[in-house]
Amino acid sequence: MVVSPVVTAVASLVGLCGVLAWRVREGRTAMTAKKIVMPPLGMSTGFCMFIVPAFRVPWMWGLAAFLVGAIVFAYPLLLTSRLQREGDAIMMKRSSAFFTVVIVLAAVRYFARGYLDSYMTLEQTGGLFYLLAFGMILRWRAKLFFAYRALTSGPVLTMETPAEEAE
Repeated sequence: MVVSPVVTAVASLVGLCGVLAWRVREGRTAMTAKKIVMPPLGMSTGFCMFIVPAFRVPWMWGLAAFLVGAIVFAYPLLLTSRLQREGDAIMMKRSSAFFTVVIVLAAVRYFARGYLDSYMTLEQTGGLFYLLAFGMILRWRAKLFFAYRALTSGPVLTMETPAEEAE
């Protein structure tokens, strides 16, 4: 299967714009455990691609891709996003560098894919980058989930008005 580099670049840019738009929208609404857990669960259906022999890669390559995603690529996301309580809601707070990190990660993956395509098939490259992305998302979302649990399991401090204190 031969895919034009222009088609690949355009598809990558469309995907990047979609991710950025989703992240902006996600930052405007309160976080819930479901919102944190669902992306990796939904993404896990992608493992079905490995049923097709063309997508299969050696176990060690797959493990290496997953670990690079979980250790190297997740690290900037872990540093640039956190959860904090705002009243009764838990909100995602991102540093100003968060979107830069997302763009740089997308560029690194795009250029690495161009290099790897010369050594393996397009399907195998797709499988490896899926594992890399899954490792990255899984670690990032796991950190957010544990932070969410810590914020929701502790005592909620409320400000009492002077009238309530008098009662």
